[in-house]
Amino acid sequence: MTKKLSPQIPLILRFHRLMDAFAKSDDERDFYLDNIEGFLLYIDLDKEQEELDLIKKEIDQNLDRYCLIPKMAFYEVKKFMEGFVQEKVYDIDTKEKLLDIISGKEARENFLEYIYDNLTELEKWQQYYQERFRVRIIEWLRTQNIRFVFEEDLDLGRTILEKLKQSLFEEKVPKDIQSARDYLNSKSKTYYSLEALNPRPKRGRPPKQVAKVEIEPQISRDIYLHVSKPCRHFLYIPDITSASVTFSAKFETEEQLLASLRGTPRVKVDEKLEALSKRLESLQQLQSRLSKTEFDVGLEKIPQPFKPFSKPKLGEVKKIEISTEAKQQKVKEAVNIALPKPIEKEAPQKRRAIRIKKVSQIKTSSKKKNNK
Repeated sequence: MTKKLSPQIPLILRFHRLMDAFAKSDDERDFYLDNIEGFLLYIDLDKEQEELDLIKKEIDQNLDRYCLIPKMAFYEVKKFMEGFVQEKVYDIDTKEKLLDIISGKEARENFLEYIYDNLTELEKWQQYYQERFRVRIIEWLRTQNIRFVFEEDLDLGRTILEKLKQSLFEEKVPKDIQSARDYLNSKSKTYYSLEALNPRPKRGRPPKQVAKVEIEPQISRDIYLHVSKPCRHFLYIPDITSASVTFSAKFETEEQLLASLRGTPRVKVDEKLEALSKRLESLQQLQSRLSKTEFDVGLEKIPQPFKPFSKPKLGEVKKIEISTEAKQQKVKEAVNIALPKPIEKEAPQKRRAIRIKKVSQIKTSSKKKNNK
C-alpha cells in the first residue's frame, strides 16, 4: 500500500510541533514522522498493551515510511544551554549563576526556572533555542532525503493549504492549486541551501523601527488521507504555537511549566504596570493621611478665629449657631489680623524761615567822577 502512494507536493510540516517532539524525545518516549503525509506519531507507553503491539507491528512492516525522531542526549541539551549563556547573556553575575546551574543536578529544569524568573533573559532564550532547533530539524530532514516546507513560512491562505492537503495524491488539479504546488516546490529548495543551515543577517541599511503588531498565525486543519487503524490512536496533533513551545521534557505546555515552578503559578508581569501599581499605592497612603486631622499641629500658634473645627464623620451633621453680634465681632477681629495695619504718617515738620541778607550799595567817591 505504501508503494502506491506518491505525493505530488513536498510535505507540509508544522515546525513548532516538530520542535516540541525533538525537545521531548528521550528514552521513555518515541516520536515518529510519516514521510508520505507528514503526520507525527507519539508512542505513549501508558496505552494498552494490545494497541502497543499493533503499532509496533505497523512500524516494523513499514520501516521506510516511519522515521524515528532522534532522541536528545544529555550532552546536546547541555550544549544548547551553554551556547545560550556564552552568546546571549551579558551580565557577569547571571552568566556565573547559569553556568553553576548547568553543571549541577536537574540542570534542565533548574535552568528554565531561573530563566523564567528573569524576564530580560526569557525572550532572548526563547528566540535562541527556536533558531537552534530550526537548524537541528532541517539537518535531520535533509539526512532523511525528505522534501518539505514549514507551514509557518508559507505565504498562502488557509483555504488553499487545505485544498493542497486534500489533493495530495491527485495528478490533475485546477490552475490555482497547480500554481500553489509550483510555489511549494520552489520553496522546498530553499531548505537545502547553505543559508538554511547558516542564516546570516541581511546586509545594507537596517529597516526603520516600526511597532510590531502581533498577529495570530492562520494555521490550516490537519488533513491526512491514509492513516492506518493502529496509527490513529497515536497521532500527535497538539495546537502548538511559538508562545507555548517549551524546552522542558516533563511538561506539555508553558502553562504547566509555570504552574510547577516553586509550586505556584507564575504570571508575566509588565514592569510598567508594576510601577503604576506602586504609584497608586503611594497615592492611596497619602490620601489616607490627608483625610486625618493633621491641622492639630501647631494650633497654639494660629490665632483663635482661624482655629479649624474638627471634621465630622460621615452621616454626622453638626449645627453651630452664632449670633449676629458675635459674627460681626469675629469678622472685625479676622479683618484686623488678616489685613496689615495702616502705616501712621509722621507730622510735617515746620520749615525754617529763609532770611534774606541785605547788602549795602557801594558808593563811589566824587574824585573818581571828576577824573573821568
